[in-house]
Amino acid sequence: MRAAGALFEQRACAALQAAGLALLGRNFTTRHGELDLVMRHRDTVVFVEVRHRVRATHGDAASSVTMAKQARLISAARLWLAAHPQHAQRPCRFDVVCYDGPADEARMSWWRDAFQAS
Repeated sequence: MRAAGALFEQRACAALQAAGLALLGRNFTTRHGELDLVMRHRDTVVFVEVRHRVRATHGDAASSVTMAKQARLISAARLWLAAHPQHAQRPCRFDVVCYDGPADEARMSWWRDAFQAS
């Protein structure tokens, strides 16, 4: 499972870089959870959650980013910003990159500004 996650994170990173985002960090781990990718789009810090679901029996990949998951990502993002004060005053957003289906057929969906920090 970890290897599959790393594959999709790399795939998402490459696609986002091709779209003009710059990688600032990956797999930032805190007690609240992990930030898959931290990127910069112009002056904005973008926290990217990468999700993959082979089957939609429990919903698609996007639906797996629940309110509880969002709260953990927001907490982790605050810790990342505290650890990287040079970015602390920049605008921030949360994007979700989803892949649904078997790995070799999964298509990417990119949800920009998918949710807001309260």
